[in-house]
Amino acid sequence: MFEYNTTFQSVPFDKIRTEHYKPAFESLIAECRETLDRITSSPEEPDFLNTIEHLERHNYSLKRLEQTFFNINAAETSETIQQLAQEISPMLTAFYNDITLNEPLFERVKKVYEKRSVLKLNTEQTRLLEETYKMFVRNGANLAPSAKEEYRKLTEELSALTLKFDENVLAETNDFKLHLTDEKDLAGLPEFVKEAAALEAKSKGLEGWLFTLKMPSYTAFMKYADNRELRQKMFMAYSARSFRENEKDNREVIRRIVDIRLKLANLLGYKTYAGYVLEERMAKNPETVKSFLNDLISESKPAAQKEYAELQDFAKSTGADFKIQRWDWAYYSEKLRNSRFSITDEMIKPYFHLEKVESGIFNLAGKLYGISFEPENTIPVYNKDVRTFRVLDQDGSFLALLYVDYFPRDGKQGGAWMTNYLEQYKVNGEDIRPHVSLVLNFTKPTDTKPSLLTYEEVRTFLHEFGHALHSIFSDCNYMGLSGTNVYRDFVELPSQIMENWTEQKEWLHEVAVHYQTGQPMPEEMIDNILKSRNFNSGYAFVRQLSFGLNDMAWHTLEVPLDRPVQEFETSAMALTELFPPVPGTCMSTAFHHIFGGGYAAGYYGYKWAEVLDADAFSVFKQKGIFDRATAKSFRDNILSKGGTEDPMVLYKRFRGQEPSVEALLERAGLRGK
Repeated sequence: MFEYNTTFQSVPFDKIRTEHYKPAFESLIAECRETLDRITSSPEEPDFLNTIEHLERHNYSLKRLEQTFFNINAAETSETIQQLAQEISPMLTAFYNDITLNEPLFERVKKVYEKRSVLKLNTEQTRLLEETYKMFVRNGANLAPSAKEEYRKLTEELSALTLKFDENVLAETNDFKLHLTDEKDLAGLPEFVKEAAALEAKSKGLEGWLFTLKMPSYTAFMKYADNRELRQKMFMAYSARSFRENEKDNREVIRRIVDIRLKLANLLGYKTYAGYVLEERMAKNPETVKSFLNDLISESKPAAQKEYAELQDFAKSTGADFKIQRWDWAYYSEKLRNSRFSITDEMIKPYFHLEKVESGIFNLAGKLYGISFEPENTIPVYNKDVRTFRVLDQDGSFLALLYVDYFPRDGKQGGAWMTNYLEQYKVNGEDIRPHVSLVLNFTKPTDTKPSLLTYEEVRTFLHEFGHALHSIFSDCNYMGLSGTNVYRDFVELPSQIMENWTEQKEWLHEVAVHYQTGQPMPEEMIDNILKSRNFNSGYAFVRQLSFGLNDMAWHTLEVPLDRPVQEFETSAMALTELFPPVPGTCMSTAFHHIFGGGYAAGYYGYKWAEVLDADAFSVFKQKGIFDRATAKSFRDNILSKGGTEDPMVLYKRFRGQEPSVEALLERAGLRGK
């Protein structure tokens, strides 16, 4: 691993220039090739150390460079960076193909694998050996020469297409602006929304108010704007991203992505891409996933239908003489929620000052795990808004470096995610600690107000922080097994379990404090928030399941798609729909998780992991929500283990039993709803 002359060997963003990346990739790939040549040409009989471990560690510097570059491409990109990504991604794909399609190297791996029963390896070494062997097999090592060549071409094209997909979505998100100059068009919008829109307009040299498709501008407008025509305009713009018959249209990109994935699966002996992917997931096969999704739909759709009918009746009672559409849902839901529970975001947000929420989340980790967070001002960052902290364990030892990046900008993808600039591993007796990054899109501070969060944004913060803890607490020997390098349907457990604290009064009492008066949130308001937690939960449940159905439909295709993308999507999601299809819209063309991210045939994993997290949190509810012993068990058995053992083995070691779906259905209020 190369070293930087910086605090904690952090990435020297202040010295890196765009033109440095490609030569660095070329140099490190060349070094890796030399190492691989030494492994394959070694006269020594292959064993775990000289083949498996050497292979695992040979590209740690390259992996770190990859993480840095592609994290920047997501959080601080430019046309130059995007163009560079299109050059570098196929280069990396070709290199990794050269590893798994290298016959002499695979023969050495295979020889070690075949004598695994007599090698006296520990649990983590055994896992690394098994995962290394499967990596070769699942990436073409057993293919005939002609099939290997086809595999190479397909994977290189796929790597470029997934990048192109995200570039198109970001461009379409940035291109749309709703510029308003008539104050009448702002009717219904709270002051904090108008102030943010005025600041956005000012930043672009415009008078009036500017609304965009970035969060939280879009969500606030859809929730509050009285002007139904403008809500529809915003909805159509958001829902038609990369579906507008222009150079940023993703329909053909999607068609080609799923076609390539199917061809790759077929080459490797699978009927579908989902069959290929799910073999390495807790669910194991598409049939299990489909059964899981359909069972949850059966549990939740009656509640969603009831909620839809109630909202239609409510809208009618307020004078709406039309059938509510998709662009009406958030608006009337917010009004009905306020009517029932006397709470609005405008009332809540002053109590969720970002700095106080951050402190409350850090303190929560301290209560549970004894760790602390200290500002670290000597670390170079890639944007002035990024802040850094050193994370210390309860004995004062260094655990991790944490970056936080809270606010939207044009070069940053939407949504929220956790990533690493350095993953944890151990070498020569030294524990290399991780550099973790939280990337979110919260409301920027204005001239008169700090950044204030909605209740759902607090939940999002906790979710991503849970992912961060998974990396922060990693205690593994090998980077490839550390931290969040686990099955996709298990990786959301550490994140989703943290969301449960948003529903705990003891924690809310600490974190919900008015940013001006310093007064805690009134008990009645907290009660109303908690009473409203399952408001429209059936609809939210079904909506999430619809995304899983869509994903599985794309990735259980057995022949290339032979009909329009939108038509296919509509059919895939029909079982969950409460609204009629809207011509001119398509969610798949902006579905980053499955076409740009790593959740292809894996989006169901969010709900799968919700079963785990609801069941796991029941232990905290029994023992105490700040119980150190329970937290220690969760750290020792889940968070620190990464992918060193099968996820169900780890879960049962913490829980003492396999999870039950009952805790999730009860928490969502779907039992008897």
